[in-house]
Amino acid sequence: MSEISEKLRAEFKKSDDERDALLTTPEDVERWDNIVYGHVDRNIQKLDVYRPKQAEGEDLPVIISVHGGGWVYGDKERYQYYCMSLAQRGFAVVNFTYRLAPDHKFPAPLEDLNLVCKWVMKRAGRYHFDTERIFAVGDSAGAHLLGLYAGICTNPDYASRYEFEVPENFALTAIALNCGVYAIEKGDADQELTMELMKDFLPEQGTEEELENINVLNRITDVYPPVFCMTAVNDFQKVQAPALVQKLMENNVPFVFRVFGDKVNKLGHVFHCDVKTVDAAQCNDAECDFFREFCF
Repeated sequence: MSEISEKLRAEFKKSDDERDALLTTPEDVERWDNIVYGHVDRNIQKLDVYRPKQAEGEDLPVIISVHGGGWVYGDKERYQYYCMSLAQRGFAVVNFTYRLAPDHKFPAPLEDLNLVCKWVMKRAGRYHFDTERIFAVGDSAGAHLLGLYAGICTNPDYASRYEFEVPENFALTAIALNCGVYAIEKGDADQELTMELMKDFLPEQGTEEELENINVLNRITDVYPPVFCMTAVNDFQKVQAPALVQKLMENNVPFVFRVFGDKVNKLGHVFHCDVKTVDAAQCNDAECDFFREFCF
């Protein structure tokens, strides 16, 4: 593992520990933990399901969460409180851990996401998932992975590059891409850190061909799912969002674009995961309201 990946893991862990200190499972949420969804590494390939208790026995729209962490960090435990806050808004939420670099190179996370989607379709009856209304959220590296997977689901030419197949009858109704990375280019001074991470993430350490293959912008077509695109005034990746929005407009894909914060309230990268804050609540309310527009 590179020095930058080790440093990032330590910094993210410290920040997440502080963010989630003293949080507990809300009394109005029912949860099922540590369900194995894959068989490559049963210690990693696990997921949780969260549902609002008041909707017991009711088929609910689903949100699949793809966590961030620079492709080298993160798991479902770090996202449990954020995901349970989404469940409180009336959704069944699937929160999963995927295989990370450098131990597992691309496309391992996409393979795991696809397995989770298969699991959702197979277990819909058990957990009362409405498979006609499947949404997904991803932030930072998770937004990148979700953006690519949405391309796989809607772009047959791109899907043909992968050995796995999207589950039968599976479709993403709409997605939320939060503080994401969508295009990585060599020589871009703003992406030096990202390029260093690519050395751990990509099998050939970030060739031009590999970077083109993981470019979300090039995967968007007119059948790409509707997108809620979010960034923040002090998000170090905020320059990525306008290019995504431009591609969505060019392809007539329905979208909402929001930049949260202002010159006084300088919200940063993935602020929406801090469920203790009013700003996170406002953002997550807006995204769930966006999803509800497609529920009827």
